[in-house]
Amino acid sequence: MTRYWINTISLDHVQRAVEGGFTQAGHGKDKPLRRLGRGDLIAFYSPRTAMGAGDPVQQFTALGTVSGDDPYQVELSPDFHPWRLDVEFEQVTAAPIGPLIGQLAFIPDPQRWGFPFRRGLFEIDAADMAVVAGAMRAS
Repeated sequence: MTRYWINTISLDHVQRAVEGGFTQAGHGKDKPLRRLGRGDLIAFYSPRTAMGAGDPVQQFTALGTVSGDDPYQVELSPDFHPWRLDVEFEQVTAAPIGPLIGQLAFIPDPQRWGFPFRRGLFEIDAADMAVVAGAMRAS
């Protein structure tokens, strides 16, 4: 059964993920990734251009299907070994969050629309994914 996810990641990290065909979550932890399964659809939301700083983006910036079975660990430096999971990305166009806020059930309060994204990686329903994916595939 397909499940649907949002992963909140800065734009620079999303670009690296798309180039490498993977996702990370929770600053490289494996536990969040173990909730995903092969065939799940995942949309990436980028609040800013860079983690903790950068210019506002506030767009859904990538869309893909989980293609790996298990997370795996990589070494980026001697003291940083993040976990990743393979994703096959689609060719899509970034979609601003603004026009979608009123259509998304996972945003219960439009005045505080950014709050759900603080969870990082979180599950959404099929109807919400249809809205997000539809906006990204429209162009």
